[in-house]
Amino acid sequence: MAKLFSTENREAFVTPLGKNNPITVQILGICSALAVTSQLEPAIVMGLSVAIITGFSNLIISCIRNTIPNRIRIIIQLVVVATLVTIVSMVLKAVAYDVSVQLSVYVSLIITNCILMGRLEAFAMNHAPLPSFLDGLGNGLGYAYILVIVGCIRELLGSGSLLGFKFIPDAVYNAGYLDNSMMTTPAMALIIVGCVIWVSNTLRKEEK
Repeated sequence: MAKLFSTENREAFVTPLGKNNPITVQILGICSALAVTSQLEPAIVMGLSVAIITGFSNLIISCIRNTIPNRIRIIIQLVVVATLVTIVSMVLKAVAYDVSVQLSVYVSLIITNCILMGRLEAFAMNHAPLPSFLDGLGNGLGYAYILVIVGCIRELLGSGSLLGFKFIPDAVYNAGYLDNSMMTTPAMALIIVGCVIWVSNTLRKEEK
């Protein structure tokens, strides 16, 4: 139990959530952050899917890292990630079909997410299974909560609702408020992601 909460494991999990976030610091996974955040629900599902796949792909590669020939390590990594992506895609279609339709091909394209291959090469190939799993899970959750923030802003300002529930009262609309349909466009997604990165970097500098 003490090993589970060691400094190495804690840093592997916590660092990607803040000072080395894959989106706000490493600027990875931006494409999917723009594509699936027009509504909060698909943003949550996409973020959790990436977190699960990143965590378990790191774990599997770390377990077999000493048996992987260096010349074909990228191929092995892709096979592991593709298998996990296929499993997650099938589970989503079985239990959350409507969301899987909304996400369309973006679930399958998780295999091309820079975060996954980056963590496999930079961490899982050189560390033990437990820290590797925590590193992958931390990076996935760090990616996920940025998607949730962006999805929340876009859906709230774009349609006045969150997860299908109206948050802006009718009295506000009666006073002349209109939903900002531009929030559903990729251009606004890029601007919001840029603002989130700016705020994150500003807060990090103030902490230093």
